[in-house]
Amino acid sequence: MSIADDPDRAPARSHLYAMGLTDEDMRRPKIGIASTWTGTMPCNLTHRELAAHVAEGVRQAGGTPMEFNTIAVSDNLTMGTPGMRASLVSREVIADSIELMGRAHQFDAIVAIVGCDKTAPGAIMALSRLDVPSVVLYSGSMMPGRWRDRDVTIQDMWEALGERSVGKLTQDDVDDLARHACPGAGTCAAQYTANTMSGICDFLGLAPFGVGDIPAVAPAKNDAARLVGEIVMDALARDARPSRVITEASLHNAIVSVAAMGGSTNSVLHLLAIAREAGVPLAIDDIDRICHQVPIVAGVKPAGPHSAADLWRAGGTSLVVRRLLDAGLLREDVVLVDGRTLAEVAGEAREEPGQEVVRTVAAPVKGPGALAVLRGSLAPDGCVLKLGGKPDFVFSGPARVFDGEEACFAAIQARQIIDGDVVIVRYEGPAGGPGMREMLSITGALVGQGLDVALVTDGRFSGVSHGLVIGHVAPEAYRGGPLALVQNGDTVVVDSAARTLDLRVDPAELDLRARAWSRPERPVERGVLAKYVATVGSASDGAVTI
Repeated sequence: MSIADDPDRAPARSHLYAMGLTDEDMRRPKIGIASTWTGTMPCNLTHRELAAHVAEGVRQAGGTPMEFNTIAVSDNLTMGTPGMRASLVSREVIADSIELMGRAHQFDAIVAIVGCDKTAPGAIMALSRLDVPSVVLYSGSMMPGRWRDRDVTIQDMWEALGERSVGKLTQDDVDDLARHACPGAGTCAAQYTANTMSGICDFLGLAPFGVGDIPAVAPAKNDAARLVGEIVMDALARDARPSRVITEASLHNAIVSVAAMGGSTNSVLHLLAIAREAGVPLAIDDIDRICHQVPIVAGVKPAGPHSAADLWRAGGTSLVVRRLLDAGLLREDVVLVDGRTLAEVAGEAREEPGQEVVRTVAAPVKGPGALAVLRGSLAPDGCVLKLGGKPDFVFSGPARVFDGEEACFAAIQARQIIDGDVVIVRYEGPAGGPGMREMLSITGALVGQGLDVALVTDGRFSGVSHGLVIGHVAPEAYRGGPLALVQNGDTVVVDSAARTLDLRVDPAELDLRARAWSRPERPVERGVLAKYVATVGSASDGAVTI
């Protein structure tokens, strides 16, 4: 019985009448529109407008839209500050808040509008818990900026800090670049974490292929949002709920998409978390196995020279599907939320004549291995290497140890890091940070200075980061992992072919260090961070809360 016809729901009807709804509106399916709009960053700035267009599509297709909002944290604005501790924590808050709204208001279906990094995985986690027919709408990337006759993105901004420290750029140059790097609304303009997650939404089957590719400021985006409103009504009619869409096969395809487009290391955390919420078995080593088989075919920054807008013009994720299907790398027995098959998506892809962004598997941008999972004496439970399609290598060097990001960044700026060092940044893990901060200020400075070093941390990396970077080391230092025992000058060896990260120190010496180790003191956390520290698990399991 609908709320319009239940005699005992008259008090509830009075509030709906107050909102202007009619009895007929109340008899139609209720479609929740979960917006992650915020006025604190450009990434999600268009969500209010998109929500209105989604609502229009829902009404036209016979539903009653009901919009609600949740939070979003800007990784770029918080980078290198204590505020970055809120970033990964926000994924859990987003998931919990969307879930609570869905349970409270019992929507028949949901559209989740996502943008900056943690909104997509947070939304998918919530949709998996609610398990009502759902569609994800990615709001789109910003266009690249233009500076000194070349396209630039936020990646250029962070690397400019390192270039400034070695005299390649002046502060005036950096300030001028800042005025041009980000020309308008949208997420960061290349295959960083937000666009990596957009691809995952497509390949999981929760987002219609082609919609997420459209840049945030393109006029076609509003039309696409209206279409999403219609698609969710069709998904409701077909009962295309997440438990039917997110399967072992679709997770396989999502991992393939990360590898094929040179995606962010953050995808490992988010895929593990999504699989857990969906009840589909997935281990960190499964991600390594799949990535090891897939070359990088999309030359989008940081794996190549192109922007997200270039990928859209070239043919987008639909064209990537065509390439991967041709090579037999995708599982075709999947449900897509818009009712199409992967073969239909590939057949409808429009390739721009002469485009150089999306290559074939036979002639890729780079070889297999966008990401790799390493284990060893320094990471018994695993860690993630941003391999970036590089040939196998061994890197060995002396450890330079820092207890936190700030100390490391200061040393880099003071030119105290030299070629061959293995830079260790610890106590930045899920509990130790807390919140597993991204080390973009460090990686940007290292690249900007042109240093040949390895960076190893129990923290995370931005999708912008590249170079020899290894994150998510588990167990983390704060919980007594081997990273806590490393001392300056210890030899650390990275072997990409063997998939190992080892500390070359005598076991008896390590045992002595372990007995002498005590967890570093820090100010007592309060509120949400205290709850997070008490409940968060290992990065090797997705850094999910219990």
